[in-house]
Amino acid sequence: MEQILWLYALAYDPDYPVVCFDERPCFLIGDKVDPIAMQQGKVRKEHYAYEKNGSCNLLAAIEPLTGNRLGIVYKQRTRKEFTLFCQALAALYPDAKKIRLVLDNLNTHNLGAFYAQLPADEAFALAQRFEFYYTPKGASWLNMIEIEFSALARLCLNRRIPTIEKLESEVLALIAERREKQIKINWQFSIEICREKLHARYSVVNDANSRFKKN
Repeated sequence: MEQILWLYALAYDPDYPVVCFDERPCFLIGDKVDPIAMQQGKVRKEHYAYEKNGSCNLLAAIEPLTGNRLGIVYKQRTRKEFTLFCQALAALYPDAKKIRLVLDNLNTHNLGAFYAQLPADEAFALAQRFEFYYTPKGASWLNMIEIEFSALARLCLNRRIPTIEKLESEVLALIAERREKQIKINWQFSIEICREKLHARYSVVNDANSRFKKN
């Protein structure tokens, strides 16, 4: 946890961009009965009956300090999709020495995925573009991409979208708009605040950490 908080506190460095990544499942839901046409000044109404049209996955990344973003919709999430996304992300930062990628411990989120999909020389070259920083188990809130997913859910993904094509068109247009506006994330949970707020947890590890408790 502290390693990630340290990472977030670093000054912007184009040679070592800090990028937050994760995946979000998206369920494709269609209407069985056409909704009532919207009327000015009234809430949109839809019939309770719906149909399930499968699911897809949105893989997305954000660089909090610049507002740079990348999103790709895939039919599934496997090592293949993770590798393809990392290739696209690496292409987005051609001059970076290392992309510092914050991600969770999902079984497909590792360098082994590259080797399972690419020849060894290409896998090694792609691996050299990244430094992986894993969030602790059960601490997805540490990954700033979750803030972006929350915004996307409110603006787009909180309603019925029947096809992967329509979802892809709408969510990627929204990501592109937010990228053009350079909407950043102002992260304020520092190591110092963390030690104070979670001093009881720190003290379990080492009694000396009780000194971080605010008097």
